[in-house]
Amino acid sequence: MGTLNLNGGNGAPQTTDTSVRIPAAAGSGSAGKSGSPPSQTWKAFLHNHVQGLASVDFFTVPTVSFRVLFVFIVLAHHRRRVVYFNVTEHPTAAWTAQQMLEAFPEDTAPRYLIRDRDQIYGDCFRNRLRDMDITEVLTAPQSPWQNPYAERMVGSIRRECVDHVIVLGERHLRRILNSYFDYYLGSRTHLSLAKDAPTTRVVQGPEAGEIVEIPQVGGLHHRYERSAA
Repeated sequence: MGTLNLNGGNGAPQTTDTSVRIPAAAGSGSAGKSGSPPSQTWKAFLHNHVQGLASVDFFTVPTVSFRVLFVFIVLAHHRRRVVYFNVTEHPTAAWTAQQMLEAFPEDTAPRYLIRDRDQIYGDCFRNRLRDMDITEVLTAPQSPWQNPYAERMVGSIRRECVDHVIVLGERHLRRILNSYFDYYLGSRTHLSLAKDAPTTRVVQGPEAGEIVEIPQVGGLHHRYERSAA
């Protein structure tokens, strides 16, 4: 598969592979020299391909000893599921490429993968995606809004988790993030999911019992359920 690039002028995906063609963005005022109709906007592209879209991103977390740890996350757009994460102090293109195999074993790979233009995604990473039959979608320079799901996910992790803890090291950060993602996937509700969690929660009526409070993420958050006495 090829690589889609986002045009910095109108936000429309552009491709370097003739097997995937997305022309000028809708609303640009012209159908192009070929006379072909204008394509979907970037927002429409995200909506129309949500079932086959994933995005990746890195963010950093400092430790108590002033080391900087890099967290790599893989997010499936459908139901906002975090499908994989890992932590390292020294990320490389080879390490990042290996994470994609860990995230999508066998035939579970998405059709498109959205990422920014960081140099960490080198030849090794791009070759791995090509072998997995994944088309890269590159965001325009300095345009984090074009990768909204991943950016929002990183913001949630910071605000709801790592900004409230002192990280001791890699193992400690993995344990913290595992706890947070258990909460995020199974308990945290989303307006875009009709106030459901990424892993669907069963609606409990009053007949199910009294409401009980279950601490999660070391007490930073709580899950509320009904439980029979």
